[in-house]
Amino acid sequence: MSDFDYTLPEELIAYSPRERGESRLLVLDRRSGSMEESTVNALPDIIEYPAVIARNVTRVVKTRFFGNRESGGRIEFLVLNPYEDSMEFKSLIKRSNKIKEHDEIKIGDDASVVIEERDGSVWKIRLNTELVRDEFFEKYGHTPLPPYIKRNDVKSDENDYQTVYAAERGSSAAPTAGLHFSHSMLERIKEKGGVFADIILHVGLGTFEPVKEERIEEHRMHSEYYSLGRDAAEILNLAKKNKTKILSVGTTSLRVLETAFYDGFFREGSGMTDIFIYPPYEIKSAQMLLTNFHIPKSTLLMLVSAFAGRDLIMDAYKYAVEKRFRFFSYGDAMLIK
Repeated sequence: MSDFDYTLPEELIAYSPRERGESRLLVLDRRSGSMEESTVNALPDIIEYPAVIARNVTRVVKTRFFGNRESGGRIEFLVLNPYEDSMEFKSLIKRSNKIKEHDEIKIGDDASVVIEERDGSVWKIRLNTELVRDEFFEKYGHTPLPPYIKRNDVKSDENDYQTVYAAERGSSAAPTAGLHFSHSMLERIKEKGGVFADIILHVGLGTFEPVKEERIEEHRMHSEYYSLGRDAAEILNLAKKNKTKILSVGTTSLRVLETAFYDGFFREGSGMTDIFIYPPYEIKSAQMLLTNFHIPKSTLLMLVSAFAGRDLIMDAYKYAVEKRFRFFSYGDAMLIK
């Protein structure tokens, strides 16, 4: 794990977003090792066409909510699988030392949460309410901003922490590389010959669970739901046949692509994936990756290191720190080609 650590000045962490397209872009060439600075708005002109752009069209649900114990203590919940057609969910719970199995936590005037059982850091909970699932999250939920953003969510986060092409509800965190795209950027990409392949990974604990083991191969990834439909599979397989480059928008998209690609083909399907990508894993599905700058020692940093090589990625991160790029979910972007 220490191989994927770096020093980041706190002032480079982005706590709020820029306008879509206005973030800085570091263009990293894997073959030459060159680094060029640009802006995300120039991405449609940087992509080499024809190209297929694989993007994660999951929609973030307001899965963070608060309850109160009878003693008055406040309890914070983060539901991990809001896509389930159920009232029972997996959840992370802050101050979980204050609760025990079978406790009932009041949520507003018309809902409560029953604590059912614990599995490591994850709790199974049941919503006790006359509200339907989506009504509950809409009424009591907050935008699930990353925990390093030490502020309350505000109304604008509901839009800012959501891609403009989000379609299917189900994520407990945003696929952040996609946050950079504006509608006008998408239109410019289409006009230049870009084709979009829409896939789904509902972001949950697998993506943002910290690595605790020094030997990273001992880390256990939590499973997350993915889907790659027939249309996307046909677009991606045609790209492979014609040797058209595939750009993965973000690490979540790349995990879907690698899960679905084997024996030289993309296979349509859906299910759960716990794929953990780190060096010396060889990426086979995509030739380009658009990604943000990730947290030290995270599985996301390990994935981009597999894509471009650890040494080159660590050099790029050092460059980004020196040049005062903004880091993490609301930060700047890097295009690896």
